[in-house]
Amino acid sequence: MMEREEHLFEVLDHLVRIRNECSCSIFSECGLSDMTVKQVAYLKVIDEEGEVTFSRLAEITKNSKPTITEMVNKCVRMECAYREQSPDDGRIIYIRLTDKGKMIATAEEAALRRMIERLMDSLDEHEQELLVEILKKVR
Repeated sequence: MMEREEHLFEVLDHLVRIRNECSCSIFSECGLSDMTVKQVAYLKVIDEEGEVTFSRLAEITKNSKPTITEMVNKCVRMECAYREQSPDDGRIIYIRLTDKGKMIATAEEAALRRMIERLMDSLDEHEQELLVEILKKVR
């Protein structure tokens, strides 16, 4: 039993490494190998919210407005985000993502898709179906 669990650990560890490689390659494609997990999390929130203000981002992330301003400034310097004034109310500023920011915000999903592609390329059709059935059982 212990041997089987150790083998499973090694296999899953290998899958995690493949996923990390895929994530790193996506960040490298964006020219941002030094992006922090927190910055990626902010970009994901901005992407999910679509139209988000500094106040709303502070509320969602449970941070102060100065903290949000600092983080957004960093993202703007890295060309991942920009500010856009509301056409209806000039006092409202929205935080928007650049194409680069959108790519980073969706990097985890893209990395997972790349990993799945690598997995599927290494399995025949029967093995693919078997893998899907086995993974459906995991809770």
